[in-house]
Amino acid sequence: MHMTAYITMLFALIGTLFLGGWTAAAFLAGRQERLVFSERGQWAVTALLLFASGILLWALVTRNYSFYYVMGHVDNTLELAYVLTGFWAGSEGSLLFWELVMALSAAIFVFTPGYRALSERTRTWFWIVFFVVQAFFLLMLTCWVNPFMQAAPAPHDGKGLNPLLRNPGMIFHPPLLLLGYAVYAIPACAAIAGALAGEPQAWIRATRNWSILAWAFLTSGIILGAWWSYMELGWGGYWAWDPVENASLIPWCTGTAFLHTAIVGARRNALARSNILIMALTFVLCVFGTYLVRSGVVESLHAFGEGGVARPLLSFILFLTAVSAAAAYLAPARDQRSLGGLMSREGLLVLVAWTLLALGFVVGLGTMWPVLSKTWSAQSVGLDAGFYNRVCLPLFALLALLFSVCPWLGWKEGVRDKRGLAAAGAAFVLSAVVFAALGYRLPLALMGAAGAVSCMTTAVLAVGLLPEVRTRKSLAAYAIHLGLGLMVLGVAFSGPYQKGVERELKVGESFEVDGYTVTLKELREKSSKGMAQLIATLEVSKGAKVLGTVVPERRLYQGFDQPFAEVAVLPGLGDEIFTVLLGLTEGGGASLKVNVNPLVNWIWIGGTILSLAPLFLLRWRRGRERE
Repeated sequence: MHMTAYITMLFALIGTLFLGGWTAAAFLAGRQERLVFSERGQWAVTALLLFASGILLWALVTRNYSFYYVMGHVDNTLELAYVLTGFWAGSEGSLLFWELVMALSAAIFVFTPGYRALSERTRTWFWIVFFVVQAFFLLMLTCWVNPFMQAAPAPHDGKGLNPLLRNPGMIFHPPLLLLGYAVYAIPACAAIAGALAGEPQAWIRATRNWSILAWAFLTSGIILGAWWSYMELGWGGYWAWDPVENASLIPWCTGTAFLHTAIVGARRNALARSNILIMALTFVLCVFGTYLVRSGVVESLHAFGEGGVARPLLSFILFLTAVSAAAAYLAPARDQRSLGGLMSREGLLVLVAWTLLALGFVVGLGTMWPVLSKTWSAQSVGLDAGFYNRVCLPLFALLALLFSVCPWLGWKEGVRDKRGLAAAGAAFVLSAVVFAALGYRLPLALMGAAGAVSCMTTAVLAVGLLPEVRTRKSLAAYAIHLGLGLMVLGVAFSGPYQKGVERELKVGESFEVDGYTVTLKELREKSSKGMAQLIATLEVSKGAKVLGTVVPERRLYQGFDQPFAEVAVLPGLGDEIFTVLLGLTEGGGASLKVNVNPLVNWIWIGGTILSLAPLFLLRWRRGRERE
């Protein structure tokens, strides 16, 4: 099976190289009618990848430890759901999953109205660029990160999945990120193709659904990753500005910027070169995120470590960046219209895009600072979370303010609805006054919370005051802004105003944290075939009222020497009680950490809206432009 799977991958690589050469030769010979061979060839490559992926998945399910990859991520006690997640748990499997999704996306793209609407010249260039990208990934899978290496002799049991990955969030978080990365290949290749074919605008409409889907997948993956970090790592937060966290946020910033510049480009026939460059660089940054995770260039809890792919990935990033910049530069800029002033809707949309690009640049610069600092310092200098919070959170607050103003402006100049603009301004001022009166006076948190209220006010009022936005597409866009506002509100309060206490208790003892009383009711041990558990039962009350019971655990998994925390929470739309069992004390009691996190669940509520609302932006039938 090992050799069969590997040879299948090798044939996929050879087939991709042949298809790329064939398409380029047909283009140079002026025989673009042969494009159907390239399309059917991609179906064949996709079938080969499906076959190879099926072999790996079957090896995981049957626990075939003769596969080195299976041995490293599965054991005899692992539940089936987590066995399946082993497909993308490691470096080799995650890259195979990325390549599989990318190939499937291209095969499906052939059948879409958007693809058929492109000229033959643009389609030809699309396949040339796509085959180059696909060939690189297949080259990595056959040379540096082969998931079909054989373990000889085969052991009777595997090492098992990392306990930190045994969480429902990790069933969905990595594949959603990889789906976002892979699907971005379609609009990125189409953008470069449109530039090289001399049609710099048509690709935006043709790949509209793909851009939205990629953004929705990436958004969902980031939010689920934050939830996993909050629930599994036991430190009480959801975003630590870790390099791997940043790796997914950077392309999200550029991808979000593109969604806004594309609106201007489609409506005003403007920003052609900018849109090409932003979309192409979004995919480049997806590959850059992979480089951060797999190169060992930065240290991270989530990184795979150096796997021999650092130089190939870096070379490909530089090559793809050069191609993207050249394509954007060569794209014709004829018939481009001038943009309106800053106090117009298109002006603010461009400002939104620039803010997002600045945010992505700051996060990227901060992530790579330990590497860059080595050029002038003997020791690398890292930037802590405080740097990112000081620089990035004001930009997020600015985005909320821009979204609260933008809908009330006209496309060219001036205010189109003074009532809405006045209401948004009043919401900002009044909410700031109320929050300050309640004691929430940290400047950044206050500005972010007031901006969030203003953003949500605009999202709701726009539907009532502006009849032209009562379409499926517009309602979905304002729902996204509503979700963003909820998230900003949750971030503004849950981080700066978190209260935490660590205590050692014996059974029956209590302590207080921010007005809540926590009592240790029971402490017991439990063991099973796969792990040993230390379980604490805590009662949470406020005053004389018992609010509920939480059961945090400390787990020691088979095959791992380090114990892992299993967090327990008492959820609420106001305060959430977050509890972690740190371990046993010498006297037989429990060491506990309890946090009170205000409004943290609004992050997950807003994030859910942010992830699902884009699905209503998709066009399901050709020609439905005014839904």
